[in-house]
Amino acid sequence: MVQPTTGWFNATRLKTRHLLLLLHLYEQRSVLRAAEAANMTQPAASKLLAEMEDLLGVPLFERHARGVEPTWYGMVLIRRARSALSEIGRAQDEIAALRSGRTGQAAIGTVVNPGTNLVPQAVAALKRDFPDILIRIEMDYSRPLVAKLLDGQLDIVVGRIMGAEGSSELEFEPLADEPHSVIVRAGHPLAARKRVSYGDLVDYGWIMPPEGSVLRSRLDAVFLEHGLVPPQNIVETTSLPVTIHLLRHSDLLTALPAESVAPYLQTGQMLVLPIALDVRMEFFGIIRRRDQLLSPGAERVLEALRLTARRLYPPVA
Repeated sequence: MVQPTTGWFNATRLKTRHLLLLLHLYEQRSVLRAAEAANMTQPAASKLLAEMEDLLGVPLFERHARGVEPTWYGMVLIRRARSALSEIGRAQDEIAALRSGRTGQAAIGTVVNPGTNLVPQAVAALKRDFPDILIRIEMDYSRPLVAKLLDGQLDIVVGRIMGAEGSSELEFEPLADEPHSVIVRAGHPLAARKRVSYGDLVDYGWIMPPEGSVLRSRLDAVFLEHGLVPPQNIVETTSLPVTIHLLRHSDLLTALPAESVAPYLQTGQMLVLPIALDVRMEFFGIIRRRDQLLSPGAERVLEALRLTARRLYPPVA
């Protein structure tokens, strides 16, 4: 028999309606508005909140004249409740998939470089053997993807663990590093030069990730280390297709792993500038929640990723 991992045995009496109200309270910061969002009366919502706090023995929200604010206890339960409700929703989706004849489903998050080779190759191989598996793929930077993984919105992330937050709940299988290069269109004014300096790069506009991202911070730091003000003429985007189209139709520069635009480099539509860009990212790898029991569909995706990675990347020392 499975027992709770702590002494909070009363926590097992929490019901889905408790958790739904908890999230509405967090989003609305008002018992009245949360009650309306949950389609119940304010007294019923107040009673449910009191039940939760009584069951757990701690205050979940502080009441004040403007509404309610979650306590630290409340924030812990809110994070876990979001994950639990997400898992319930995923279970319903899997059951619906099985009833409709599909053999399962999985949701994958990936950063750019493995999103252009590892992930599509692994998924293509898997779909040849299991065409009825429904696979959802989301491309973004590591931090938002890992946050979604911790919330239960994703099964697997191919990316990096960028900080300590949540790292104790994660398992990481390193795959490869990701050196970046300066990429331009064929015919760019800098493309004909045998040598390019950082000063040359500052004179042109750049396509960059948003402020606060690790790559943006490291790019800015490289220019500062060379005694230069970081580029000010910037287009911010997280979309690889948008970046590619901007590169092809302008004199903008960007920093990308060469592999992520390999088809354009091979056909001569884009070029790597002759400058050693001193920007390297941490190893990316397969990230999973430590306590997560993967669905059969997600297990098959995980195995396909591992098999494809062994073919694409040298062993990590």
